[in-house]
Amino acid sequence: MSETIRIGNCSGFYGDRLAAAKEMIDGGPIDVLTGDYLAELTMSILYNQMQSRGKNLGYVGTFLKQVKDVAQDCKEKNIKIVTNAGGLNPKSMAIEIENILQELNIKMKVAWIDGDDIKDDIEQLQKEGEPFINIDRGIPLSESSNKVVTANTYLGAWGIKEALDQGADIVVCPRVTDAAVVIGPAAWKFNWARNDYDALAGALAAGHIIECGAQCCGGNYSFFEEVPSFRDMGYPIAEIESDGSFTVTKHPGTGGLVSVGTVTAQLLYETRAPAYYNPDVIAHFDTMKVEQVEKDRVYVSDCRGSSPPSTHKVCVNTLGAHKQSIEVLLTGLDIEKKAEIYIDQIFHNLGGKEQFTDVDIHLIRSDKEDPATNEEAHAALRITVTSDDPSKFGRLFQAKITELGLATIPGNTGRGAAGYNGNPVIAYWPTLIDSRKVTERVHINGDLIEVLPTQRLGLEELYYQEVPIKVPPAPNGDTIRIPFGRLFGTRSGDKGGAANCGIWARTDEAFSFLYEFLTAEMFKELAPDMASYKIERFELPNLRALNFYIHDVLGEGVSSNHRIDKQAKSLCEYLRAKTIDAPKLLIDQIARANVNE
Repeated sequence: MSETIRIGNCSGFYGDRLAAAKEMIDGGPIDVLTGDYLAELTMSILYNQMQSRGKNLGYVGTFLKQVKDVAQDCKEKNIKIVTNAGGLNPKSMAIEIENILQELNIKMKVAWIDGDDIKDDIEQLQKEGEPFINIDRGIPLSESSNKVVTANTYLGAWGIKEALDQGADIVVCPRVTDAAVVIGPAAWKFNWARNDYDALAGALAAGHIIECGAQCCGGNYSFFEEVPSFRDMGYPIAEIESDGSFTVTKHPGTGGLVSVGTVTAQLLYETRAPAYYNPDVIAHFDTMKVEQVEKDRVYVSDCRGSSPPSTHKVCVNTLGAHKQSIEVLLTGLDIEKKAEIYIDQIFHNLGGKEQFTDVDIHLIRSDKEDPATNEEAHAALRITVTSDDPSKFGRLFQAKITELGLATIPGNTGRGAAGYNGNPVIAYWPTLIDSRKVTERVHINGDLIEVLPTQRLGLEELYYQEVPIKVPPAPNGDTIRIPFGRLFGTRSGDKGGAANCGIWARTDEAFSFLYEFLTAEMFKELAPDMASYKIERFELPNLRALNFYIHDVLGEGVSSNHRIDKQAKSLCEYLRAKTIDAPKLLIDQIARANVNE
């Protein structure tokens, strides 16, 4: 075996570029092909798939097409495949893959993993003392009136390692952590022990960076103008070494960019505190070093690790209340008065606001004074109502609104449904379970092998001791008014009902300014629509970065909230558009850097 393992990821979500798997195999040497397809929202999509199309489904069907495309090449090049595309039904997916291999006359060993699905065990586990407290809301599952439709524990990497140890060529996983598909192969390659925490932490960081596919290769990057080309975006490769350090790169000749900035952005994505929790290890992101070593090659090292937490995270999806939305365009003069009249008419016609358990109204002022086009005269009025009573929705709801078509304010134009159509909404319930209640099961060659999580092995607990933060004083002197985003890069995303906003600087001086300037209070001043939410600030001086965690801004998570941007993907770009007074020194640094380029 070589001194590194090259792990390439071909998918960051369900719906990612189908051809990416074949491109990763053809583009250059890799040892393992991974695919990450699952998010909290994806689990609810797969549930709906099983309800509407059959209990034998519940997996990511597009992955089967990718297997057909790459199986022969993977066999010839001895490339392992590890994926979480099994979703809610890894057994059925494994059977389908075996059928495909038989049709192609390719001999490859398929393993599948389960042990994550605890839906049918919830009631018994509650009796045994598991409260399933919502991480975001702090209340037990017993206080929810919603029906549990899926409940899946985020499994770790050791089942994957066991499958590879048993000779598996393809490992089909259920709801494992996103990084597990990287940690497992690395642990297999180097035969890491359960308490090789620094090495495991490095692999966790590598998995977190490459889990979202092209996003660490210049996709969704704040400084997008630096990306040479967005055509045929490259997908990431992590070249992991035996000590857990690694290099992030992509195949030559592909589009995109791998830089300190693109890697830093992804490290901050969908995180909270610098201590990043995983069932196999806690990785301390405030210890790692990130360096540009060559074009499109970034070296990451020194990530310290601690013993894993005593709990596993669980993704519970529940069937929530019924919701329906409408959106109308209000045009021209007196927008707010028109909105007032329209809202009064709608709810009078529907029988009053009080019949709904929740009413959410947003007037989006996209209209401009003295508009140059018809579209510039429009403002959007979005109304969402919630109730446990399905009879209040559907055709009757829409008919009551349509009736007002010729009897309301001038210039209104209906847009119809705006996110909800009266069906019950899947609500996300993030929670924890005692790791002593978790067992991973590996199925291979007709055998079942149980794999215990690290927390059940009685190992000595080891914890990295944090080093005090020391940040030099910020530069002073003359200031210039400038958009925040001309100085700082950002990346935001969802964490259940919360959102995170990671912000990084490109120089030490810029970080000193950022560190002093952007408090949680200043964040709320720059983004006043966030002022009502609790915001935590975390510091990562090693990355010249801050991370802000905004509680409850996404309601019950993913599909349930009323925001246009339901996963907070645009939150930080909104922040970058705000103008601030920044030291002239920092502006001059940017100017010099642009000249030198």
